[in-house]
Amino acid sequence: QVQLVESGGGLAQPGGSLRLSCTASGTIVSIVNIANIGWYRQTPGNQREWVAGRSNSGIITYADSVKGRFTISTGTKNTVYLQMNSLKPEDTAVYYCYARQLSGNTDWGRGTQVTVSS
Repeated sequence: QVQLVESGGGLAQPGGSLRLSCTASGTIVSIVNIANIGWYRQTPGNQREWVAGRSNSGIITYADSVKGRFTISTGTKNTVYLQMNSLKPEDTAVYYCYARQLSGNTDWGRGTQVTVSS
């Protein structure tokens, strides 16, 4: 099992930027067995929507709704970032970091609120 802690949410104006961080911790085996790590988001009354992900082979994919505006990257100490530029009001959501194991099991962070409003 992997523990995920998100940070970096908050309030931004339309057209603005925010950067989310997600730090993964756990046993060496659980970290090494992460097949895909990335972000989902969810608005009240709706299902969780996949935003972006990075495979353990380095392949990065984005939802069409964020392509060209959001960038996922990795840093040191098992941290993954989501740089969000040109934010729109419809990007307002709770953003969840996820880590999917090779076994198929998925761990989730607790989420961080992103609000885009003038």
